[in-house]
Amino acid sequence: MLKFSEKSGGKASEEKDYSVLIEKIARRVVQWRLTVPAIVILESAKPLSFVASQVMVFFEPIVQSLLSFKDYRDFYEMLEDRRNIELLIQAIERAEDERSAGEKD
Repeated sequence: MLKFSEKSGGKASEEKDYSVLIEKIARRVVQWRLTVPAIVILESAKPLSFVASQVMVFFEPIVQSLLSFKDYRDFYEMLEDRRNIELLIQAIERAEDERSAGEKD
């Protein structure tokens, strides 16, 4: 028996893996030494993540015409699911721990 989302071609049947994008963002945040502000912003923006992703969809034609962002679409699709925000926070914390451990050595 098909579920409604499978029949209509909804996103539930096509779960994407954003682990590469999440790790890339986490490394960049730690490289720029923005760990604490990024975590605070992500934690406070969790309830609005879907709205933020839809705003990014709206502005995509403008952003893509001005700048070339290869991962822009994956990023706003990732924001649609709050679980990915939590995974991003955890990845940032892991990357910061690795950077801190590397500085101690």
